[in-house]
Amino acid sequence: MSPTYILNLSCADRPGIVHAVSGFLFERGGNILDAAQYADDKDEDATGLFFMRVGFGCAMPLEQLQQEFAALALGFAMRWRITPASEPMKTVIMVSKEGHCLNDLLFRWKSGLLKLDVRAIISNHRDFYQLAASYNVPFHHIPVTAATKAEAEARQYEIIEREGADLVVLARYMQILSDGLCHKLAGRAINIHHSFLPSFKGARPYHQAHARGVKLIGATAHYVTADLDEGPIIEQDVARVEHSKTVEDLTALGRDTESLVLARAVKWHSEHRVLLNGHKTVVFK
Repeated sequence: MSPTYILNLSCADRPGIVHAVSGFLFERGGNILDAAQYADDKDEDATGLFFMRVGFGCAMPLEQLQQEFAALALGFAMRWRITPASEPMKTVIMVSKEGHCLNDLLFRWKSGLLKLDVRAIISNHRDFYQLAASYNVPFHHIPVTAATKAEAEARQYEIIEREGADLVVLARYMQILSDGLCHKLAGRAINIHHSFLPSFKGARPYHQAHARGVKLIGATAHYVTADLDEGPIIEQDVARVEHSKTVEDLTALGRDTESLVLARAVKWHSEHRVLLNGHKTVVFK
């Protein structure tokens, strides 16, 4: 069987893109296994971009495919990437003192539900070093204070680069990343938070929500940007609550929702299903 690859691309929408891509693959003996496309040209605020994800089999070596596709891509001014479909994504997870998302991701990974290669866990607390050890994942404790933030982030980034991470997951990592680190991780760092923002900012958001009698709680997974909690959204979900629910009930339900939403976002990113579209995303599920 031929190796399988995933091609992602985006460019200005114009006639002939699908024909050019499919013709390129046909001429090289490629077999398209699945394909999805989307043109963002229907609304006033549309970007006018065309997006495509193609899964295909081809006997041609990856490096040669990339070299030859580059010439086609140049003519359309494409942003593109061809990656092996079977290759797990190298991942670093960052966490603080709430471990529900971390625990969920590690379980899904080891169960074969996420196509990841978890290379390291970084935390500003020691709470989950035993959990990391139980999955045989290196654990790096890097405390962060206002005085040591720059040094701590330099150590964090060194680990991320050393592990060759294509994905950094902030699994309830409760430190604000500097603008510099956000820019370095652009397009490959995913954060999770509750969906009460901007209504209930700061500490104890579920207590604030309970006091206001909310009827919906939820979670948002998004790419990390220098604009705090305002990066391109990948996935969201909600759960209904009623007056009889306590703060503890809301918190537990919120954690379940956060875990589920983050797992979906990580899965789609690791399968190269998410493409950036300005301040939005295109997700080929």
